[in-house]
Amino acid sequence: MRRGGEIRKARRGDRDPGLVAQLRRPPGGRDARIMLLAQLLDRAGTGVWAAACVLYFTFVIGLDAGQVGILLGASGVAGIAGSPLAGHLADRFPVRSLLIGAHLLRLVALCLLLVVTDFALLLPVVAVTHLGDRAAKTLEMLFATRVAGDRRATYQALSRSSANAGYALGAGLAAIGLAVGTRGAYHVLILADALSFLVAAALVWRTREPRGRGLVTAPTADADADAAAPQAAPAAGGPSPWRDRGYLRFVLLDIPMHLDDSILAIGIPLWLVSRTTAPHELVPAFLVVNTVLVVVLQLRVSAKVRGPRQAAGAVALYGLTTLLCCALLAAATGGGAWAASAALLAAAVLATAAELMRSVSSWELAVTLAPRQARASYLGVAGMAQSVQKSAGPLLLTGAVMAAGPAGWIALGAAVAGLSLVQRRASLRRLDALAGAPAPAAAAAPA
Repeated sequence: MRRGGEIRKARRGDRDPGLVAQLRRPPGGRDARIMLLAQLLDRAGTGVWAAACVLYFTFVIGLDAGQVGILLGASGVAGIAGSPLAGHLADRFPVRSLLIGAHLLRLVALCLLLVVTDFALLLPVVAVTHLGDRAAKTLEMLFATRVAGDRRATYQALSRSSANAGYALGAGLAAIGLAVGTRGAYHVLILADALSFLVAAALVWRTREPRGRGLVTAPTADADADAAAPQAAPAAGGPSPWRDRGYLRFVLLDIPMHLDDSILAIGIPLWLVSRTTAPHELVPAFLVVNTVLVVVLQLRVSAKVRGPRQAAGAVALYGLTTLLCCALLAAATGGGAWAASAALLAAAVLATAAELMRSVSSWELAVTLAPRQARASYLGVAGMAQSVQKSAGPLLLTGAVMAAGPAGWIALGAAVAGLSLVQRRASLRRLDALAGAPAPAAAAAPA
């Protein structure tokens, strides 16, 4: 009996800790725990504004649909610059200070929305907000990968779970203000988002600056020598990601590996409304499905993908999952309301599965494919992939894919699946080159 009890205890001990336990003791300890809380509050505020911004610009400011489109499109383009700018600065200045500055920049820009009503002035204000938003996200991950070290994939899973929970909380709070619908209610929502930036900045201030400027990963026993060099001479003479064709190829191929975001947020709802007989009340269910599955499954999926080679395999799974998702969307037009609803919900599940694959592959490969002594600037460039997709993805879906009908979805899925195989092969080749090269050659970042 005693041996049986010991065996059961051993088996329980071999299991990976659950989400709550991991959040209490995340990779990186105290500083990581504070950063996760800051991200949760930040994303809650962002969820409030994301749910209210279009209605605010339309009904409070009085912009027409064309102006709102220009405003959000221009801000998306401005946001593309946020990631490389953050990475460039992180090679030269403390990440902690830069992140506090990004939060305060967003705070000031958002508060200006309370008094700015002219369209010409709104353009730069909203653009600065988005630039700060993308810079903050990149700096958060730079901070995390330094304090979490080799367990960065686990931290990434915890980060995504807390972020999705924050978005859901923010959207719920926004629903209350939108139900009131007055100018004052919208102003309260803006102030709530601004308050989240202020609290996030205060929490980041309580953390300690991670060691290893420019390295991104926390120094270990065999990496202390590498960590010391950039500290003494911060990356000024390190390799440039803009001259590294192999890494730029990875970033370019990573853009379509983020299309699940636009498919879930824009493609599936618009396809339901315009080309199927499914009830419109089903649209909120897509967000609920996505949020619940990410919070519940992200940590488990990340635990299955260990190391860059498995991350490269996850890229291929991303392409296959996206292809199946697009096939279901194409088939959703061929049946009645029940069949269309089932197909669309299944497509939302597959889009979420693709997101889970992408979240464990994109950042891991971005880190490991970059030369150690200049990873901050490299990761800043890698962060552009998601920003470019957020700007170009909606245009691709609405202007080409959906206009072509079901065939457009099949073509999109096949293209993403094919490109995912190219990305997997290119990533494995670069990993082999980096593993086989000596330290000086690795610093040259082989293609």
